[in-house]
Amino acid sequence: MNKQSSNKPLMKSSYAKALWLSVGLHVALLVTLFIGDFNATSKPVATPTPSSAQIEPIKAVVVDKAKYDQAINKIKKQKADDAAAEKKRIKAIERRADEAKQRRAKEEARIKKLEIQRKKKEQEKIQADKAAKSAKAKADQAEKVRKQKEQEKQKAEQAAATARAKRIKEEAEAKKAEELRKKKLAEQKRKEKEAKEKAAQQAAEQALIAEQMAAEMAARNKARSQQVMTEIQRFSALITQSINRNMIKDRSTMVGKTCRLTISLASSGFVTNVSVGKGDKVVCDAAETAIYKTGTLPVSQDPEVFKEMRKIAVTVVPDFS
Repeated sequence: MNKQSSNKPLMKSSYAKALWLSVGLHVALLVTLFIGDFNATSKPVATPTPSSAQIEPIKAVVVDKAKYDQAINKIKKQKADDAAAEKKRIKAIERRADEAKQRRAKEEARIKKLEIQRKKKEQEKIQADKAAKSAKAKADQAEKVRKQKEQEKQKAEQAAATARAKRIKEEAEAKKAEELRKKKLAEQKRKEKEAKEKAAQQAAEQALIAEQMAAEMAARNKARSQQVMTEIQRFSALITQSINRNMIKDRSTMVGKTCRLTISLASSGFVTNVSVGKGDKVVCDAAETAIYKTGTLPVSQDPEVFKEMRKIAVTVVPDFS
């Protein structure tokens, strides 16, 4: 734009110089013609008469004035034509300069718009790259969490398998103990039978044998009661272990806390009811959930023992070992 503005004074200056140069040349031409005509009319004519000498110069002056006016008009016309042509040329140059200016402005606006679009796309690309990086980081974190949970699951399954193997072993030991108990009981019955047969043979000693039998029976009943209580305690421990295995425990909220529960059982060991007693609510809720989750708890097959443990009270102490 500044370049176009600076071109206008330059074009006008060139035009003025050309115009004045043209005027100077025409003036010089007129002077030359005028002087030439004047010299031609000033030369003496042979044997002039007074009247003709006076008339001839007047005629020369008239002729010179006409030529002068004609030349001046011609110069003015040429000057006017040159000025009009120069003005037309300057207007054409200015018009082309304006058109070029408009084209340049449009091109600059187009370039500016393209630059804005480029910067916008570049910013969008930066945002897209950031979003992609963020998504990748989240995906990596999710995969890390998934692998950690998978490891925890494997550990839990391994612990469950270990607990199951331990339970099977304990049940086998319990079965073996029960068989031993039955064997002893059979042996005891056999001995009782022998004792009765011997008592029958020894009528004289019936009274003494009766007393011995009564004492022995009392002792046996007592032993049986103790045995039943021992069995109940053993199954109570097994039930507590089963609850502990299935409990979801949190050391920060459960350590050092307990809960007293009363559990109603079917003969198969199926849990029919759980009554929460005294204890920490968090521990009680977790223990109750674990009991229902387990569904079936270990029970004795001995009717006398089961009769006593049909409704059994246990104290749950979270085990974090």
